Amino acid sequence: MPAEKASDKYSILLPTYNERENLPLIIWLIVKYLTESATDFEIIVIDDGSPDGTLEVAKQLEKIYGSDKIVLRPRAKKLGLGTAYIHGMQHATGNFIILMDADLSHHDNLFTLCGRKQKEGNYDLVSGTRYQGNGGVYGWDLKRKIISRGANYVAQILLRPGASDLTGSFRLYKKSVLEKLVNACVSKGYVFQMEMIVRARQLNFTVGEVPITFVDRVYGQSKLGGSEIVQYVKGLLYLFATT
Repeated sequence: MPAEKASDKYSILLPTYNERENLPLIIWLIVKYLTESATDFEIIVIDDGSPDGTLEVAKQLEKIYGSDKIVLRPRAKKLGLGTAYIHGMQHATGNFIILMDADLSHHDNLFTLCGRKQKEGNYDLVSGTRYQGNGGVYGWDLKRKIISRGANYVAQILLRPGASDLTGSFRLYKKSVLEKLVNACVSKGYVFQMEMIVRARQLNFTVGEVPITFVDRVYGQSKLGGSEIVQYVKGLLYLFATT
């Protein structure tokens, strides 16, 4: 990450559920890239009781890389993405927090892009966007692309959030800003990402965006199902009525 202050530290929050195949590779990529760029960082793994043994894999990774770099903060069961981030944030020691998925959908150069963008405008948060510039998705079928585009389009009309991608899961926050946003948010599940952007606009925080190419997962199954879509619609209507 270019032009960062010596005191800057990045806490990367990785919520996991059945990611035992992806976790070693995503951890290796993050550690390799950030070590080579001389970035101070920690990776906080928040496993929600994965039945596939993800936590056991994480414990092995902790032994390999050290408990100062791999911080395990598991929970007993699946409690939702929003609460996973809140739980991880409570243990973060960095002044910047990066939220991302453990499914290899994000590439290491996004750290550079987000870091550069944040310094550029001293943004309170920087969000990856699939819907601006050369951003996009790779590996989705037409149906999933239409659902994603349609959901985002409706949200843009109803909420006017001042950002082009409301459900993207790669974001960089100033820790102090994230704490305020979390306190303002009521959503705990899939809608959490969308509400964070809407609350940021409400609280007059500055939002930067960088185009990203989202790559569909290679291992494991997507967590997005019918219940998440219902949550999204309910959350969208709630935010429309209350913001």
